[in-house]
Amino acid sequence: MGGIELEVVARVHGGRIENEDDRWGDVEATIVLESSFPETAFAGLEAFSHALIVFHFDLIDPETVVTGARRPRGRADWPEVGIFAQRGSPRPNRLGVTCVEILGVEGRTLRVRGLDAVEGTPVVDVKPVMRGFEPRGTIVEPDWATEIMKDYW
Repeated sequence: MGGIELEVVARVHGGRIENEDDRWGDVEATIVLESSFPETAFAGLEAFSHALIVFHFDLIDPETVVTGARRPRGRADWPEVGIFAQRGSPRPNRLGVTCVEILGVEGRTLRVRGLDAVEGTPVVDVKPVMRGFEPRGTIVEPDWATEIMKDYW
């Protein structure tokens, strides 16, 4: 199977230093561009209210990655579902994607709220949220997914 190579474009600073399951909504952090990227890479981002942050769960041990099914958060009262039917971190490629609120852009630094990544996390992409790319129609999810998100933000 072929591989791909991703370049770290920025790193997370501030916010939390340890991963926790819940209460990420008020967490503020900065995303600082790597020196190989000019500050103009963030130019125009301040015109948007939100951005998608694609990051690498670098603290997850590759030996713990799940490729099949598991119970979300290990809870026996929730069904066993495939890794691609949940958003847990021990997943193939160990990539996370979170929609954050943009608080400001200052040169090489993007200030955000609601990023569920810890200090030092490598960021591999930043994209503005545009209505045209948001889901069309009604979003449907199982009850366990609604419950897992109850205290997440």
